[in-house]
Amino acid sequence: MTNITIATHNGNFHADDVFSIAALKHIFPTFTLIRTRDLSQIAQADIVIDVGGEYDAKAGRFDHHQRGGAGERENGIPYSSFGLVWQQYGLEICQGNQDVANAVDAGLVSTIDAIDCGYVEGVAKGVNQGISLSQTISMFNPTWQEDSHVDSCFDEAVAFASRVLTRFVASAHGGISAKVIVAKAIENAEDARVIVLDKYIPWKRTVHALSTEALYMVYPSQSGQWRIQTVPVEPGSFEDRKSLPKEWAGLSDQALQDVTGIDDAMFCHNGLFIAGSESFASTMKMATMALEAE
Repeated sequence: MTNITIATHNGNFHADDVFSIAALKHIFPTFTLIRTRDLSQIAQADIVIDVGGEYDAKAGRFDHHQRGGAGERENGIPYSSFGLVWQQYGLEICQGNQDVANAVDAGLVSTIDAIDCGYVEGVAKGVNQGISLSQTISMFNPTWQEDSHVDSCFDEAVAFASRVLTRFVASAHGGISAKVIVAKAIENAEDARVIVLDKYIPWKRTVHALSTEALYMVYPSQSGQWRIQTVPVEPGSFEDRKSLPKEWAGLSDQALQDVTGIDDAMFCHNGLFIAGSESFASTMKMATMALEAE
């Protein structure tokens, strides 16, 4: 479809309409955007977002304000316009990868939907403390003290949202791709308690899903040295399955080398969750010592 017209409401904007337009920019390289509540203009548009009182994906209508809304997820979070657009185009935006599309929906889209629809339970589960992404988008609206035109502010918000969406998709894709590599590392481990990665990739969720035995991860740092990191009891926890030896805490260079007997040992964090040395062999020695420590 070329030379299409997309309509959304004018006036103050929110994260759902902004991210909807940002998502559509990934599908349609060029389009004419109309921000209006004029029903005659809305009727003539090819795609209508967050206005018009109609949800019909085949007809390009993505509103959720009509009586009864536009449906909800299995977890009870209702769809806003962004969720409806994502249902239709998310898989294409993620290049056909359903796992990535699902991850973006869970991490970004559903939270915006929950906030926009006033779903308190969903908001409580989906939003961390601090300013939310929805609040950030709202702050692009001009204040009463500013002369900025709301439509130009909307364009700025869409550009910001487009970048955020692109990074969410990339992050989700990276995390899902990493699962296969981490699973293989677990399978190939000589000692199920020490998992070695050829390079650092996200590992925590996969390790917790696939291994109850893993205690330490060994991997190279970006600067070329090697690291040993503890496996937490669960993702996000500050408690480890087995901490590094307590006598290493906070030591570095010569002090750590004296305690460990490893001549290229570099450091151990005071929290006993990560340490490192110059070489792979030395870091594996640290792993062996950590396993044997009480």
